[in-house]
Amino acid sequence: MPTLALDGIEAFSHLEIIYHFHLVPKEKAIARSRHPRGNMAWPKVGSFAQRNKSRPNLLGSTIVELVKKENRQLFVKNLDAIHGTPVLDIKPVMKEFLPKFQVHQPEWATELMRYYW
Repeated sequence: MPTLALDGIEAFSHLEIIYHFHLVPKEKAIARSRHPRGNMAWPKVGSFAQRNKSRPNLLGSTIVELVKKENRQLFVKNLDAIHGTPVLDIKPVMKEFLPKFQVHQPEWATELMRYYW
């Protein structure tokens, strides 16, 4: 039996998923500054200071919990993508690739994420 790309992935608790924002119109995929989620109370910041879908490269990335693997199917929790989104890559999350120091973020980002999940 040949080795498949997903062999051994079930040994990891979390995966990083890289995907394509395929439903974003190309004219919206530009580098720009805007208020996150249109909230004027938050500062205007650039495309790369946000994690929104209107990015110049149309790439999304998220870390998910791997629930189980059945044959060539992965079942995950907290995938931040819509049904049918093309997955470009799957990487196991390894502690050594996570930040080694405390993570800092602006207050608006904490506020935005407070009820996200």
